[in-house]
Amino acid sequence: MAELTQVSHTRRNRRNLVWILFQWILQAFFAFWLRYQSRGKEHLPAETGGIMISNHQSFLDPLLICLPLKRPVSFMARDSLFRIPILGPFMRYQFVIPISRRAASSTSFRAAIENIENDNFVGIFPEGTRTIDGTVERFKPGFLALLKRTDCAIYPIGIAGAIRALPRGAYFLRPRPVRVIFGEPIPLTLIREYCERGAEKELVELTRQRVSECQQQAEEWLLPEPPR
Repeated sequence: MAELTQVSHTRRNRRNLVWILFQWILQAFFAFWLRYQSRGKEHLPAETGGIMISNHQSFLDPLLICLPLKRPVSFMARDSLFRIPILGPFMRYQFVIPISRRAASSTSFRAAIENIENDNFVGIFPEGTRTIDGTVERFKPGFLALLKRTDCAIYPIGIAGAIRALPRGAYFLRPRPVRVIFGEPIPLTLIREYCERGAEKELVELTRQRVSECQQQAEEWLLPEPPR
């Protein structure tokens, strides 16, 4: 068992090194091509994990969220993406958790719980698909199952500009500015309060509102500053 654990740690360290190298390249490219900027990452804990909830504008979103962070995030992505050449193997290598749209997978669920219990982040896009017009759509309540099985906070994230940089149907990345806001967390005490009184729908809506606020702040950040 100790040998298996050591092998697991070795593989994780190798993956982290791959991500760090890839991250440096992306940071330089996105800063130039997308004028990428983010703020609010001080709201994230330095060591413990949690659930990151974000709006979904494009296939870029997981990269945009991870770009300024010092540790990788295990996103839950639909299993069909794992069949895409190059992308699929890379997603497996970087802790992405496959999930079926047709049926909830107990394996995916357990993997997400294990990540959180090991003080890692799990990233979820509760809209279920990319937005059509940039607005934050209704959230699906699936992430509540993770909250009930783990003791962690929710970390809302808002992305703006990605829908213009890589809209639906686009094959090439357009030079459009992108901003990401990491909002203040929804604390565990508040989450428990909602769950104890059976107000899950209210908790889902609260989470959507927090993400919407972050997304709106990111959109406002994109606006040109007025002349002085």
